[in-house]
Amino acid sequence: MAPSEAAGNRQGYRTVLLARFSALGDVAMTVPVVYSACRCYPDVRFVLLTRPSMTSIFVDAPSNLTVVGADVKTEYKGVGGIRRLAADMVADYSPDVFVDLHNVLRTRLLSVFLRMSGIRTARIYKPRAKRRALTRKHNKVMLPLVSQRARYREAFFHAGLPIEDRFDGLYGGRAAADADLFAAITLPKEEGERWVGIAPFAAHAGKIYPPDLMEKVVARLQADVDAGERLKIFLFGGGDNERAVLDGWASKYGSVWSLAGKRYGFKAELALLNHLDAMVSMDSANMHLGAIAGTPTISIWGATHPYCGFKGWRQTDDSAIQLPLSCRPCSVFGDKPCFRGDLLCLSAIRPDMIYNKIRQTIDG
Repeated sequence: MAPSEAAGNRQGYRTVLLARFSALGDVAMTVPVVYSACRCYPDVRFVLLTRPSMTSIFVDAPSNLTVVGADVKTEYKGVGGIRRLAADMVADYSPDVFVDLHNVLRTRLLSVFLRMSGIRTARIYKPRAKRRALTRKHNKVMLPLVSQRARYREAFFHAGLPIEDRFDGLYGGRAAADADLFAAITLPKEEGERWVGIAPFAAHAGKIYPPDLMEKVVARLQADVDAGERLKIFLFGGGDNERAVLDGWASKYGSVWSLAGKRYGFKAELALLNHLDAMVSMDSANMHLGAIAGTPTISIWGATHPYCGFKGWRQTDDSAIQLPLSCRPCSVFGDKPCFRGDLLCLSAIRPDMIYNKIRQTIDG
């Protein structure tokens, strides 16, 4: 019996085409599921379509995974572009089945064109009605939704590919990534030294802890260094505004390094994340990157909520910092206007709460 048959590949698939575009965090959430699928079906080739800028997060990928960057905003733009993308995938890889891990107009069109070529398709289910019930202003239904990773696995199941969990982090353990990979950022960690990462920004205001309050967390950590602790703080972010803030903190506090705007690349930054003792992030891509890198990750939640199904890989409820406000969550992605108008869900989180959670994580 072939390995894939033992794992349940009764369909006899040779090549499985996958697609997930959109935001970095959504793509990062596919990693545990896609890597598990590859390991469950080692004689099946998996081809993942994603944005070109995100191909490099798939480090140490299984040998039967091919990640293809497809620019659907320029090269494959519009209906004609998606038709060409489908034709290119058929010509280059001859997939037996397409698993749509995105389920938006673009990937639904791709499904149509692939079906016209005789290719079977399956797609992720999005619980839009349940999300609305969870985030509405009145009569909320405060029940946790199925996680996004579980929905990815469900899409594989509908394609005839049930999956067991065979992912143990990108590197298989903490401090397992080669330190040479992040040599351009910093020297290897010394004996007795502890490293903390902080990613204080996100794509939407409903997810961003006030920078002036986060600076107080940084100041508390710097005070520990001044008292004799061997501690390094690494700041993660991007964009001109974020870079200005983070560079300012790095100039002000002697044990702080800002990676914002340095363009070290995902390979170097993920390896660095793997060596951190704690990573502090908003409900954002950095939460997911830290989690799949095997780092103890502390997440801060404001307008959004873990109940929406987007917690980091293997993240526990205890590692999520949030306030029990009846208006939360008001948004799935943090992009809706605050019901109160003041984002109290974030501004009322005391810096001490975050600092104490960091101490608990790195000391425990």
